[in-house]
Amino acid sequence: MAEVHEHCEKCYNVQCQVPVQTSISCIIIKCRKTCGATLHTCKQEEHQRLCPNETVPCINANYGCPLTMLRHRLAKHLEVCPASVVCCSQEWIRWPVSETDQTFYRNISENPQAELDLDVAMALRDQELLFRSIKMKSIFPELVMENHALQETAARVNSLAEEAACSSHCSEFTENGLAGVEEEELNQEEREALAKSMNVESIQNYSSWEKIFTKEMEGCKQTVKNLNKRDEKGKQKKEQESSSCQGETGDSHLNQENASAAAAAPPRMDGATGLAPWQDGVLERLGKEFNIGEYNMYLVHNGAMLINFGQLAACTPREKDFVYGNLEPIEVKTVRSFKVPTSYRAKRNHLKDPTHKAQTTHQCVDTADLGVSVEDLSKCDEVSATLLCSLEKELKGHLISESAAIDGLYMDIGTQTYNFSSAPFEPDASLADVIADKPRGLYVHVEAEPVTRRHNKTSSAFSYMCGHFFRRDEYRSHFRNVHSDIQASLSGWIQQRCPLAYLGCTFTQTRFHPAADQATVKFCPDVSAFVLQPQVPSSLLEGKKSSPQRSGSHNLDPLSGLPLEILQHIAGYLDSFTLSQLSQVSHLMREVCATLLQERGMVSLKWERKTYSRGGSSWRCRKKVWEFSSLFSSVDRWSFSSIPSMSEHLKACSFYQRQERSEPVALACLGEVRDKLGKVKHQR
Repeated sequence: MAEVHEHCEKCYNVQCQVPVQTSISCIIIKCRKTCGATLHTCKQEEHQRLCPNETVPCINANYGCPLTMLRHRLAKHLEVCPASVVCCSQEWIRWPVSETDQTFYRNISENPQAELDLDVAMALRDQELLFRSIKMKSIFPELVMENHALQETAARVNSLAEEAACSSHCSEFTENGLAGVEEEELNQEEREALAKSMNVESIQNYSSWEKIFTKEMEGCKQTVKNLNKRDEKGKQKKEQESSSCQGETGDSHLNQENASAAAAAPPRMDGATGLAPWQDGVLERLGKEFNIGEYNMYLVHNGAMLINFGQLAACTPREKDFVYGNLEPIEVKTVRSFKVPTSYRAKRNHLKDPTHKAQTTHQCVDTADLGVSVEDLSKCDEVSATLLCSLEKELKGHLISESAAIDGLYMDIGTQTYNFSSAPFEPDASLADVIADKPRGLYVHVEAEPVTRRHNKTSSAFSYMCGHFFRRDEYRSHFRNVHSDIQASLSGWIQQRCPLAYLGCTFTQTRFHPAADQATVKFCPDVSAFVLQPQVPSSLLEGKKSSPQRSGSHNLDPLSGLPLEILQHIAGYLDSFTLSQLSQVSHLMREVCATLLQERGMVSLKWERKTYSRGGSSWRCRKKVWEFSSLFSSVDRWSFSSIPSMSEHLKACSFYQRQERSEPVALACLGEVRDKLGKVKHQR
């Protein structure tokens, strides 16, 4: 950039008369782009950055727009810029079908023509997205192949442990101890499955006693550490006393022997310093010398003895009973995000004397109580069970029969087993993969609901988004015609169903069509969007059938024989969706549609992840993709279709059962009227 002179930097006078000097000022000129600006010569390069008549690239050049234009046209160009792409974020909710509405949806699944209905086609699209998003591993982790094999191995280990425990009671003692008990070891397959498994939560199933023994061992180790610390403190204290006595008496040898004897002596377990349950003040010392976890563990193991020796009251008044040592502010967002405070102490009702505790038994309720073998039980439906579990998680925030902790030490465990014919599942299998070989059915409602503020969309499996991309100038027409006119009016306006649909009738008819064009609203499953299908006159179809077919490379349709200029002119009248379909007909039509990409299409960047040899990774733009959107011609006004009334269908509807009554039936209020008339006549 050229250096600006000292005078020119602050000069804004068009009629500047300062003499031209090499180091101070320069001459005044007008803009070469004829924008009307007058400036000093040294400011010409700076003016090019602001001149409205300067040719510059589009603001979205980094996002794929290749156009260049005058600077004052940038704002107008952004309205039709192919790189100014908008994603439609319209959302709605579609819930699973309940068991009481199975008749209607079963009839729809059995009728292939019902899939052409607008609401059914939209529901099938949402159902496909739902089935792809639900992973079987998140709903049934115990039925995944890795976990399933691991649970079988765990059950095998537990059964072997029980057999070994039973045999140990009946075996005889020998010189070396217990007589030989045959223990069946795991085979190589089960060992590899156990070693490769990443499910650490299932380790506790191998031995329920191992966890208890580990806690006992950790408690003993911590107690030994605390006793050693106290011994070291006493040793240091007595060494200091012995050194002071040595200076006073001069008999160092005797004092050293006394100090070593005192250090070697065991610690006193009298009523003032001991930690035994029968010693006074043991709870106060525990609260000062140990943390909360050790304090709770001591109460659990020695609670009965503390009650028997009077250290702990068996039944305290309600106003003196407490659960938390001190309260801490905890932000509770959901039930599952609550964490147990560090000051938590065990509840008193779990620390009573076990000898006076009521006898309880663990009772499992399962299908064995029905008296039917497992092979004779009917298999569960994968779709119904999965949707039910997802719905439970959606509405209540947790899965069915989820384990819940009642305090820091006790937990209520609930289990729910399922018997699927396709189990076990693949680790990355979705619900769509599981039912890929089964007949297609409809398991979600045909009516959609709007998303409200009370609905949590972040963790919802039943909320859906439009997700289509449009140019900025196309988004207004898409939202008005698709979401406001069609999708919001499917139930009773754009499309009308038989009033007896709740009984199973699948009859439907479209009541409206675009006023300007003779077209029908259809749902295109290839692009998952609503489109307009024009009604072609039958005369054109008959002429196409009667025309002779030419063979060889010259077998072209009549439209392809037209000049390129005429084809481009015809394509200019088509909407974006029709252009996208026309570009897939032939190479010639693809070249014709390519000439309209900058004017009617949109461009987007496709990114790919690149991994480097040193271990890092980054994202880079792979290419620019030009395409047409799924927008159809804008519809400003709708008209009623010339179709028979719904009453004509009801005359022949098989679900319309009429009951003709020939005998007179008394009205509900007829008796009261007669009584009143009788009273009036009696008074007269």
